[in-house]
Amino acid sequence: MFLSFTPTGLEFAYSCGIFPMHNHFTGGIDWYRPDPRAILPLNGFHTSRSLAGTIRRGTFTVTFDTAFEAVMRGCADRSEGTWISEEFISVYGDLHRQGKAHSVEAWLDDRLAGGAYGVALGGAFMAESMFHYETDASKVALAALVEHLRIRGYQLLDVQYLTPHLSSLGAIEIPHREYNDRLRQALRLSPNFT
Repeated sequence: MFLSFTPTGLEFAYSCGIFPMHNHFTGGIDWYRPDPRAILPLNGFHTSRSLAGTIRRGTFTVTFDTAFEAVMRGCADRSEGTWISEEFISVYGDLHRQGKAHSVEAWLDDRLAGGAYGVALGGAFMAESMFHYETDASKVALAALVEHLRIRGYQLLDVQYLTPHLSSLGAIEIPHREYNDRLRQALRLSPNFT
């Protein structure tokens, strides 16, 4: 199957359970469909005592879709390297302008302290990446995203791969076949992200 790295190609890929990453060695785009697949159940987000305190104190102000490119650049700013190239920022920026890619931002005073971004199709949200410059900022952003999606009737939050960090927040792995079933059901829905 040929997949084009364009907004249309990305939308098609996500609807088939496939996502891209930039390949540092070839300079091209590689496409992935992991089995098992990691998801974060919208009713299963784990809030630690310290994170609950941070949220309760209102340490961070949370917004949606106010700094999409800045969030992508924050996610790309990693000492170990990143798959988020300038081409990614451009193509996902186009998806954002079409209302299909979204960001959540956590602000400390007037500074972007953390955030996450991803693609929303039907009742599915495919989270791509998150970052933080301040402790707990990305967790606060993710907690706000989970609540935002849950309230609006989303059914699936895809986080791609299970990491210890995501596991500590309630993410689980499911077989690819089950993921596809959940994705198909979610794509039939039409909640409004905004």
